[in-house]
Amino acid sequence: MVVSWSISTRPDAELVNTMLDAAIASVQGGQARPVVHSDRGAHYRWPGWLTRIADAKLVRSMSRKGYSPDNAACEGFFGRLKTEWFYARDWRATTIEQFTQALDAYIRWYNEQRIKMSLGARSPVEYRRALGIAA
Repeated sequence: MVVSWSISTRPDAELVNTMLDAAIASVQGGQARPVVHSDRGAHYRWPGWLTRIADAKLVRSMSRKGYSPDNAACEGFFGRLKTEWFYARDWRATTIEQFTQALDAYIRWYNEQRIKMSLGARSPVEYRRALGIAA
């Protein structure tokens, strides 16, 4: 399940902090802490990011160089997103606002409606609810 996401025209600390702050805010008291998957980008290794992760008691998952299985859940999601949503469209006439809205709609559909056989033919939200975990 995608817990939070952010988008920007610049890959900087503000981009990743926005996403992380939203993820932290979505975790309810007593609930297991989510895993934060990332690549090896510099903004995921700077002290401010590491402090935010530690203070929120989140689990950090950074793939090792050239070893994507460390980050398989995240890599799998991005592969599905590109195959199911991104590659199927011509984006040339799309504004950033339209792109962001379409991406948000895809992520909501992915979380709430797209079934996965590995989750018992349920969506991620349905699966979490079945386990008694708030979605």
